[in-house]
Amino acid sequence: MFTKLLAATAMAATLATAAIAADKPTDPQIAHIAYTAGEIDIAAAKQALMMSKNAEVRQFAETMERDHAAVNKQALALLQKLKVRPEDNDTSKSLSSDAKAELTKLSKLHGAAFDKAYVDNEVAYHKQVNGALETLLIPSAQNGELKALLQTGLKLFKEHQTHAEHLAAMVK
Repeated sequence: MFTKLLAATAMAATLATAAIAADKPTDPQIAHIAYTAGEIDIAAAKQALMMSKNAEVRQFAETMERDHAAVNKQALALLQKLKVRPEDNDTSKSLSSDAKAELTKLSKLHGAAFDKAYVDNEVAYHKQVNGALETLLIPSAQNGELKALLQTGLKLFKEHQTHAEHLAAMVK
């Protein structure tokens, strides 16, 4: 429970720091943050598929991998259409660094302990990403098509959060 709170706090601090450091991130920065967040969840899902034997956890991980890959594919297509290159930034770098640490921590767990930690992390992660989308990324996006894609992603990611919360109640 403490590690879940710590991870959620770190994500919130990372996103809050970005909001303060750059009043509003630019569209290329927003694109990179959103893409990075998706890639992080894809990596976590792949890890869960390699390590979990729990059918519900595996099904959830398959959904995360499929949905986040699809959204990232749409994002890349939009950026190519708009001739916009995603811009790496402190927030996306911090998200990547934090995710690597989380994957390392999860890799040391097995069985039910892994399943519980993975699902709890997914709940916390989706809460933070959804909050960042609502309060920072969507309001800061200048391009209407980018904003619409982020809004569509937010709807899907809220469903992921609900699914993760339901699964967390089941996985002990």
